[in-house]
Amino acid sequence: MAMVTSLLSTDDLRQACDLIDASGLSFEPPFDDLVGIFQAGRLQAVGARDGRVLKMLAVAPEAQGGSLLDDIVTVLVGRGYQEGLDSFFIFTSPSQVASFQALNFHLLAASSKSALLEYGDGLGRYLNRHRQLVTPGPNGAIVANCNPFTRGHRYLVEEAAAQVERLYLFVVREERSLFSFDYRHRMVREGTADLPNVTLLDTSSYAVSSVTFPTYFLKTGDPGGALQMELDLLLFAKHIAPFFHITRRFVGSEPLSATTASYNAAMHRILPEHGIEVTELERMDAGNAPISATRVRALLAEGDSRQLASLVPETTLSFLLSREGRRVWDPKGEAA
Repeated sequence: MAMVTSLLSTDDLRQACDLIDASGLSFEPPFDDLVGIFQAGRLQAVGARDGRVLKMLAVAPEAQGGSLLDDIVTVLVGRGYQEGLDSFFIFTSPSQVASFQALNFHLLAASSKSALLEYGDGLGRYLNRHRQLVTPGPNGAIVANCNPFTRGHRYLVEEAAAQVERLYLFVVREERSLFSFDYRHRMVREGTADLPNVTLLDTSSYAVSSVTFPTYFLKTGDPGGALQMELDLLLFAKHIAPFFHITRRFVGSEPLSATTASYNAAMHRILPEHGIEVTELERMDAGNAPISATRVRALLAEGDSRQLASLVPETTLSFLLSREGRRVWDPKGEAA
């Protein structure tokens, strides 16, 4: 195995940028680890890890065909394991899938322009962990962040649950929201406790996460977003939906966020091709404006709790106005 070293100096970073650019990739911070292999003083291979995602993997043309890519991946994965991670992902072009499969990555989803592979079979473990929750169907699904859980969310869940035998409500696991996953999950659980055919799950890294769909969290119109929306939905259609016997996916209309509206459009385009009907329900209004979690957070930021009752269920309101809830959105006023 070649010697793999961390790239830390200004010259290291310059050489890494040059090699990555020459390979047709982009140098994309942030990252948790950046490593490379030098031969005769020249950087011949490079790779980085950002959380569970391996990226910027490049080998100089004169060094291809050997083991340098394998050595880079081995070190990045090994260091990730040391930090407590148990699975890793790579986005690549379809032409490179076989190269990564030879390194024990498994293909999760692929389109004509991109592919997502995983090392460590985390998806298999995730599905097996929920095997006891599988029912014959026909079943439906909602994937939602619920930051926080609103009357609009409640309406969507209630309407969807009335149209299927079992509704799987996947709460986004990603910790990039004002309210932590535990708090969001709690608000959803309490707000849907009276609906007996609703099963609550988390998405782990396999739906609307920074792995499958980072644009959702960046909200910057990332030019790669359309490709990752497609991969996110293909992963759902090929693995998650068949496992849970899901034949319908429900979504609320999106008049406010261009990113989410594009995702809804991608759902209508992609999921029916895989036998999954998409049902889009008109978003609820309150005070002549759509109910949204963004609107709720804006009121919280302004310290205006008077309008909350028209936007969130009683269970959510009780949490938001509790001492525990106030610590999240109003740290200075938590004792009020």
